Amino acid sequence: MTRNQTPGRGRRAADWADGRLGIHSLARANLRKIFPDHWSFMLGEICLYTFVIIILTGVYLTLFFKPSMGEVVYDGAYTPLRGIRMSEAYASTMDISFEIRGGLLIRQIHHWAALVFIAAMLVHMMRVFFTGAFRKPREVNWVFGFLLFFLGLTDGFFGYSLPDDLLSGTGIRFLEGVLLAVPLVGTYLQMFLFGGEFPGTDIVPRFFTIHVLLIPGIMVGLLAAHLILVFYHKHTQWAGPGRTEKNVVGMPLMPVYMAKAGGFFFLVFGVIALMSAIATINPIWAYGPYRPDQVSTDAQPDWYMGFAEGLVRVMPGWEVRAWGHTLNLGVLIPITLFPVILGAIAVYPFTESWVTDDKREQHLLDRPRNAPVRTALGAAWISLYLVALVGGGNDLFATHLHLSLNAITYFVRVGLFVVPVLVFVITKRWCLGLQRRDRDKVLHGRETGVIRRLPHGEFVEVHARLPQEKLFELTAHEQPQPIELPAEVDENGVARRAGLLDRTRTRLSRGFYGEGARIPKPTAEEHREITSGHGGH
Repeated sequence: MTRNQTPGRGRRAADWADGRLGIHSLARANLRKIFPDHWSFMLGEICLYTFVIIILTGVYLTLFFKPSMGEVVYDGAYTPLRGIRMSEAYASTMDISFEIRGGLLIRQIHHWAALVFIAAMLVHMMRVFFTGAFRKPREVNWVFGFLLFFLGLTDGFFGYSLPDDLLSGTGIRFLEGVLLAVPLVGTYLQMFLFGGEFPGTDIVPRFFTIHVLLIPGIMVGLLAAHLILVFYHKHTQWAGPGRTEKNVVGMPLMPVYMAKAGGFFFLVFGVIALMSAIATINPIWAYGPYRPDQVSTDAQPDWYMGFAEGLVRVMPGWEVRAWGHTLNLGVLIPITLFPVILGAIAVYPFTESWVTDDKREQHLLDRPRNAPVRTALGAAWISLYLVALVGGGNDLFATHLHLSLNAITYFVRVGLFVVPVLVFVITKRWCLGLQRRDRDKVLHGRETGVIRRLPHGEFVEVHARLPQEKLFELTAHEQPQPIELPAEVDENGVARRAGLLDRTRTRLSRGFYGEGARIPKPTAEEHREITSGHGGH
C-alpha cells in the first residue's frame, strides 16, 4: 500500500468514533434537516442564545461571589459605603462591580440577558400561540416551553435577590408575606425557607443553590427535551405553494442554517453587551445593604414579576378571622390568581383540542386573523398582564405622571375585569375585518390607484388580479364546522340526553367556528364568476 492510500490520523479517529458511536449515520440523518426561513422563527433562537449568555456570564460571576450572610465591614473601592456593616454577599457584589476587571460589565450583561431571555420566551410563546403551532403533535412541547418560561421567572427572582441590597431585600420581604398568607402551613413554609425568623442567616446561601444549580439544571433538561421534540416533529411552516402538512420547504441545517444561526448568536450577544455598556441596571451601590427597618422608596420588581405584585397592590386588604386565626385574603387571593392566570396558557392547547375535536396533526401555521377567537383570547390575556403590571408600578405612574395613586389603583381594579373583555371584542372584530379584506382582495384583486371612466360616465378604480401564489396563501386556511349535539332521539326511538360537558363543548365550538366567528372564504366558483368579463375592476 502506498503512502497516499494510508488513511490519515483524522480519518482513522473519525472511523474509530463512528464504529462505536454511530456519529456519521446520526449526522447524515440530521445535519441536512430542513428548516423554513421566516423572521418569526428567530424568536426561539433569541431565547436559546440569551440562555447561553446567562450561563456563560453566571459561571464567571460565581468565581467571585460569596453567598454568605456573615457580616463584614466594607473597606472597598466605593468610598460612600466604607465603614458600613453589610453581608458578605453584598460586599462581594460590590467588589465584582468596582474591583474585578470587567466585573460590572459581566454583571450587567447577566442581568440584561435574563430580562431579554424572559421577554423573548414570552414573545416566542405568543408567536406559537397566535399561529396555532401548539396543536398536535406539539402539545407536550408547548408545556415544556411554558415550564421553561415559569422557571425563568422564578430563577430571575432568586438571582435578583442574591446581592442582598436594600432593593432585593424588599422583594424577599414580599416573598415572606406571601408565604405567611398560605393557610395552615404558611408559618412552616416561611421557617423552612428562611431557616428561622426573617431575614435569618440562610436565605442567600439557599437562594444561591437554587439559582445556580437546581433551576438551571432543570431548565437545561427541559431545553434539551424541547429541542429534541422540535427535531422529531419537524418544523412548522406558513402555508404557501408547494408546502403541505407532509413536507418542509426551507434551508438545510448544515451549512446554511448553522452559518446564519452562528452569526445571529454574535449579533444577539453584541446587542446585549452594548445595552449593558450604556444602560445601568440594578445599581446596588445606590440602595445600600439590606436592613429590615428600611424600605427603598423606588422598590420595584423586574417587569416579569410586576404582574404578581400588581395583583397584590390593588387587592383590598380583606381579612377573615375565625377560631383564633386570621386569613389574609388581600395576599392569598391575588397570589392564587397568579399561577391560575399563567396556567390558563399552559393548558390551552388541550382545551382547544377538546373544544374543536381536531385530532389531526397540524404542521401548517394559521394566520392570526383566520383564528379570531384564539387571537382575541391571546390579546385579552396580554392586556390582563399589562393592566396588572400598571398596578405593580402604580407609585411610579403616580409620581411621574402626576396622577392620584388611589385613582390608578381603582383604575387597575376595574381594568382587570373590563379591559380584557374590551380587548377580546375589539380584536375579534379586527380579525373579522381583515378576513373581509382578504376576501375582497381574492375576488376583486388589489387596488392599483388607476381611475377609469366607463362609457356611461361612471368612474371606477382598476383592480389588478392577484398572482396564483398569493391567491393560494389567502385561501389555504381551513374553516371547520362547529360540533353539533347528537339527535335527541336515536334510531330506535330512545331519547338521548346530552350531558353538561357535551353541551358546554358544543357552545364553545360554536363560539370558535360559528357564524359570528369567521367570514366564509371565497370559493373557486365565486372567483371565476366575478373575474370573468369585468376587466379586472
